[in-house]
Amino acid sequence: MDTSAVRSSPLAPDWLAVPEDLNALQDPMWAAGVERNDAGEVAIDGIPVSELKAQFGTPLFVMSESDFRSRARAFKDAFDAAFADICGGVDVYYAGKSFLCTAVASWVADEGLRLDTCSGGELAVAARAGIPGAKLGLHGNNKSDAEINRALDMELGRIVVDSLDELDRVAKIASSRGETAKVMLRLTPGVHAHTHEFIATAHEDQKFGLSMAGDSTAEAGLSAAEEAVAAATSYAGIELLGLHCHIGSQIFEPDGFELAAEKLLAFQAAMQEKYSIVMPELDLGGGYGIAYTPVDTPRPAAEIAEAMAAVVRSTCARLGIKSPRISIEPGRAIVGSTTFTLYEVGTLKTVRVDAEADAGAGENVTYPRRYVSVDGGMSDNARPVLYDADYSAILASRSSAAEPQLSRVVGKHCESGDIVVRDVYLPADVAAGDLLAVPGTGAYCWALSSNYNYLARPGVVAVRDGAARLIVRGETEEDLLNRDMGVANV
Repeated sequence: MDTSAVRSSPLAPDWLAVPEDLNALQDPMWAAGVERNDAGEVAIDGIPVSELKAQFGTPLFVMSESDFRSRARAFKDAFDAAFADICGGVDVYYAGKSFLCTAVASWVADEGLRLDTCSGGELAVAARAGIPGAKLGLHGNNKSDAEINRALDMELGRIVVDSLDELDRVAKIASSRGETAKVMLRLTPGVHAHTHEFIATAHEDQKFGLSMAGDSTAEAGLSAAEEAVAAATSYAGIELLGLHCHIGSQIFEPDGFELAAEKLLAFQAAMQEKYSIVMPELDLGGGYGIAYTPVDTPRPAAEIAEAMAAVVRSTCARLGIKSPRISIEPGRAIVGSTTFTLYEVGTLKTVRVDAEADAGAGENVTYPRRYVSVDGGMSDNARPVLYDADYSAILASRSSAAEPQLSRVVGKHCESGDIVVRDVYLPADVAAGDLLAVPGTGAYCWALSSNYNYLARPGVVAVRDGAARLIVRGETEEDLLNRDMGVANV
């Protein structure tokens, strides 16, 4: 139907407009190959969602392998081209924390990327996928001795050290083995990214990194960052590759990345001169935003690459230094939009909510908000409850000519905060048994999934060239009970 004459609900946030066409899949929220077919059903590479539901059940993460590979290749090609004259190209590390399994790790390697890990478990996935240690990095603010030893066993290309205490532990473990650990120092440059507080990681008052701010209580008034550089040069078991920073996640504006690059290059140049060392690498992190809603405006990989290259080029020229080898760590920007989550609708209810009255409409005006419950929730997407993250949704199993109704898509968990999509316009005739698709769920959804209320975690299906296959099997109740020792010992 034509929705142009439909008024928006006073309960809707200012950014949410009534869609011109409730059946349209709005770019750039969806993976390439996702479209509505002639029968009115959403399909991916020609496979309708009803077929996916019948074969694999719901909830279900549905990923386009081709789209993942294309986005990974776009980052590698764009950054290599932009930095060719500066440092001969860029090492692109896929941030495995966003979503990782052995299939994805193999795609990453196939497309010429490296892999960033954050735990022993992620290293185990990389090893099982056959990724050489030289192509891996290890992050984390609290690496165990076992994880450090595993990184050395695998001859990792880099260990990103997060504190002076950790630097000392890595050095001692490496020396006790008669080996040298290749290390980068994670710094907090004090750049405040325009993002949620919990995913902004470069300000001073948080758990990550070594502060670049001077500290009069430290030895000789050095910053923690400089203390780390000085210490790293003195350890026999440390090879200091360079510096690292990560200013946050889901960032659209380039100014934060540019300022961080300038600050780290200046600091790296100063440290190399002061301590007569060469640090051949500089990692500028990731955090590039994607479209979760129609108003999000992600930047293409080439645009990001060119903007960052311009800053590195001009800063190195101003400082009179040769550029170090640059690396970056996109995760969400590669995997996020490749995936949608498929849910089945269960119960629906409409409540009346007080809202500010229109001029002259009188007091105590209430408006309807419809709650649409689905068969998943915060156990497969914790981001709304963690970060107030916004998502969108669409009726996927059929098209509809019904008028739009402001809806809140919620899960089945025993929490009032169990919200999948806080505000979205869906057709008024959405009913139990319909399928909804929520785009942009490739990053930090399956990775943060849980078994709250003893729900089994969903499977992940990869679709390519019209064929769908499981790359992560969904759990069963038997899987959950197998860990319960009271059951196991019966």
